[in-house]
Amino acid sequence: MRYVILGTAGHIDHGKSWLVQALTGINPDRLKEEKERGITIDLGFADLEYEDLVIGVVDVPGHERLVKNMLAGAGGIDIVLLVIAADEGIMPQSREHLHICNLLRIKTGLVAITKADLVEPEWLELVEEEVRQFVAGTFLEGAEVVPVSAKSGFNLDVLKQKIHDLAMGMEPKPTKGIFRLPVDRVFTLRGFGTVVTGTAVSGSVGVEEVVEILPRNLRTKIRGLQSHGKAVTNIHAGQRAALNLQGVEKEDLRRGDTLVAPDRFTPTWAIDAKLELLAAAPILKSRDLVHFHLGTAESVARVILYDAEELRPGESLYCQFRLKGMPVVAQSGDRYIVRRFSPVETIGGGEVLDPSPHRRRKKEGLLDLEVFEKGELAEKIAMKVRKARLGGMDRKAIEGWVKAEVPAIGEALNRLTQKGVLLRFEELFLHRDGFAAFKDEVLRRLQDFHRRNPLRAGIPKEELRARLRVPSRVFSQLLQAVQEVEQSKEIVSLKGFAAAASEEEKARVVKVLDEKGYQPPSVEELSKEVGMGVKQTSDLLKLLSREGSAVRINDSMYLGKKVYDRMLQALKAHFGSKGEMTVSEFRDILGTSRKYALPILEYLDSNKITLRVGDVRKLLLK
Repeated sequence: MRYVILGTAGHIDHGKSWLVQALTGINPDRLKEEKERGITIDLGFADLEYEDLVIGVVDVPGHERLVKNMLAGAGGIDIVLLVIAADEGIMPQSREHLHICNLLRIKTGLVAITKADLVEPEWLELVEEEVRQFVAGTFLEGAEVVPVSAKSGFNLDVLKQKIHDLAMGMEPKPTKGIFRLPVDRVFTLRGFGTVVTGTAVSGSVGVEEVVEILPRNLRTKIRGLQSHGKAVTNIHAGQRAALNLQGVEKEDLRRGDTLVAPDRFTPTWAIDAKLELLAAAPILKSRDLVHFHLGTAESVARVILYDAEELRPGESLYCQFRLKGMPVVAQSGDRYIVRRFSPVETIGGGEVLDPSPHRRRKKEGLLDLEVFEKGELAEKIAMKVRKARLGGMDRKAIEGWVKAEVPAIGEALNRLTQKGVLLRFEELFLHRDGFAAFKDEVLRRLQDFHRRNPLRAGIPKEELRARLRVPSRVFSQLLQAVQEVEQSKEIVSLKGFAAAASEEEKARVVKVLDEKGYQPPSVEELSKEVGMGVKQTSDLLKLLSREGSAVRINDSMYLGKKVYDRMLQALKAHFGSKGEMTVSEFRDILGTSRKYALPILEYLDSNKITLRVGDVRKLLLK
């Protein structure tokens, strides 16, 4: 069975809803006010079924104040049914709806001239000719034009067949992308809970699967699915569906939210795009406010034009939209519409090029946007990963960034990796330029660290990772690829580097530690004794600890190695005659005070030399 979405378009009171009802037997007007007033205020839905095909019909409002509702239903449309009344002909919303469909790059459709029973045949011929001229130069040029009457049934069978033939000739929507469904309706059903409806624009999902609701950052499980009035276990791209969600309230959701596969998408406040102004639109200036429509979401945005201060009617250029109020979910390759801030009217639209743009430097070129607009999939991915620099991009993030099927993304990544354009570290991809920048930054930071800290073995690995903002799970692998670097469990250094201090400086420190015995000086006190700075003394103590000339009890206490060895011998002698030891006995063995005895005991416990049992210690060291 094939599934296709057909959307109506046209001026108010041109008979869109009556025609849908005549074709499907379903009244798409669901609101009481709509039925009373005879106009569509919000989106309506119906199904047109054939033996080999199910067409989901989205009926949109025609009133100019409700075009934003029309836009909420236009994003998933495959076929447009442009409705023009024979007794009125082409009207303002006929033009605006056609502009919107053209900007959204809807590829095919047909025209129904409704109320054909209300006019003479000669008049009908004139209207048909007017319609053909009207759609010239748009995606509807050369499309079927069918006069019909919902009241008398005239030509309804012909229109049904034309719709069927058009739908069957379409290429099926790809279903191996990442699941995404913009929400156009939210309601509750007694006994079921919260239900959302929408058209799956990519991928597939099934009952019991977990999805994210963005930009709400909620996770939920799908309890049940319906598509075209029937319970199903899975839905695919191109299907309208109702999804019963677990554990979320109706008040938590709204039209404009998006259901997506988990961990792929990040809601965005900024979008780089190609913007095309309609020929009849007013001049648009950089930093103007506009209404931005993407999928079922609407947001106010400030448009920043690149390389220009204004955009004239009929022209196009690159720009950035900075959203206000709520972020949106977008992929590179999505289509969008912009409407004038005031008075509200459609002025243009275009293609999302980068839904997560980097901060663009002054006088920086727009090569990346040219690649995102015109490049092949592999070129787009390579450029995006390159712009990510040191951080690289996770595979899931790449799948959520670009509008493409997952197998195609996988093939592109494999080719780029084989050619050496991208380097792969588990599921993280780094551009070769990014890795070169990573390597340069690592070497620069290590050289600087060694210069400032000649007595330290190297920089703590976590400190270096945090400064470079690289994911911890792949940091060690990245470092291993830098041949000039050595790393231990906790320390990173330049290969061949050895912390160095003069033998005279080492001897001075060890002499003081040996003299002080079991009442060692603090780092500050020791620095005064040996005539060095506190930092230099601290680094020297760490060096002596690594070399085995001193033992680190804690950050501020060190024992000389000879002193420490004497202590162990004294402990063995004590435990040789007695099976346990109190704190006071340990203090007496060392001939020191509790101030020094307690930290040393804690060190012995943590290093499994002694074991505390209540108020006494047992010896573990053999």
